[in-house]
Amino acid sequence: MNRNVQSQDRSHTWAKVDRYLERKLLMPDAALEEALSANEVAGLPNYDVSPLQGKLLHLLIRMSRAKRVLEIGTLGGYSAIWIARALPQEGKLTTLELDPRHAEVARTNLRHAAIPDEQVEIRVGDARMQLARLEDEGTEAFDFIFIDADKPSNPAYLEAALRLSKPGTVILADNVVRGGEVIEESSADARVQGIREFFERLEGDQRIESTALQTVGIKGYDGFMMGIVR
Repeated sequence: MNRNVQSQDRSHTWAKVDRYLERKLLMPDAALEEALSANEVAGLPNYDVSPLQGKLLHLLIRMSRAKRVLEIGTLGGYSAIWIARALPQEGKLTTLELDPRHAEVARTNLRHAAIPDEQVEIRVGDARMQLARLEDEGTEAFDFIFIDADKPSNPAYLEAALRLSKPGTVILADNVVRGGEVIEESSADARVQGIREFFERLEGDQRIESTALQTVGIKGYDGFMMGIVR
C-alpha cells in the first residue's frame, strides 16, 4: 500500500472516530449545526474548528474562568458561539474579522444562537491594524486569546497577544502543524513559514510558558499551541 492510500485510510478512521466521540460527548445543537450550514451556503471556506475542538475551546475558557476573550479570526462565528457560551454573564468576546461579508454571516449566526449583542464585539478590518487599535485604546488585558487567522501573520499576532495579556492569560493557536509540513525548513508555503517563525519566537521566550499537541480528526492532521503568560 502506498503512502497516499495509507494516509487516506488513516484520515477515514480519524473522521469516523471523531463522529463516534461527537455522538457520545456532545449534545445535538441546532444553532451550531445551522451556523455551519449558513457558512457553507454563504460560500465561506471550511476553516471552522471541529465540534470536538469547539467543545475543547469552550471547556478551556470555562476552566480558566476567563471573562475577557480575544479571538483573532472570526470567519462565520462558529467558534465564537462556543466561546461566548463559555463566558459568565458579565463576560465579553472581542473577535477580529478581515472580510465584512464573513462578519455579517457571523453576526447572524450569533443572533440565531441567542448570544446577546453586547457580549460579542466583531471588529472588521485587517487584524494587525485592529490589534494596534486595541492597544492604542488602552484596552484592558484579555484573560484568553485564541489565534486562528492567516498563518503568515502568526508571529505578529503572537507579539500583539502578549502585549494584550497579563500574567495568567491563556494563548491558544490553532493549525500549527499543517499536516506535518511545519518541520519542512525549505517549504515554499507562506503559511508554513509563518508557523515556523511563530515557534521560533516562542523558543526561549520568557514571557510565556507553552506546549503544542498534534491532532487528528475530521479536520485532518494538524495541531495547536497552548501557553500561559508568565
